[in-house]
Amino acid sequence: MSNITDTGKYTVQVAEVPPEEVTPGIVRRPLPKTDNARGWLIDFAPGTEWPEVDVHASEERYYVLNGEVIEGEERHGPGSYVVFAPGSSHRPRSDIGATILGWTDLPGA
Repeated sequence: MSNITDTGKYTVQVAEVPPEEVTPGIVRRPLPKTDNARGWLIDFAPGTEWPEVDVHASEERYYVLNGEVIEGEERHGPGSYVVFAPGSSHRPRSDIGATILGWTDLPGA
């Protein structure tokens, strides 16, 4: 799945990363992680919502690749870059479906 070089660079073909079901209609592909951060790609089917409120111990960021993610009353379409500070929380949903690419800083990093 991934290849680490002697320079510490990780390479992965995202399509080859097995998806993990978060809840029906939402799948996550965990991407290579380091001691400092972890990455992920999440696909939302139309009409889905994250199963619980996501509370952040550290910073989290994502970029909307396609579709639309709804955070409260705000709608984030393709090209949107969303940042959550440590201590924040949210519960994303999508009416039309979406794919987001993101990463989370790991506590203590």
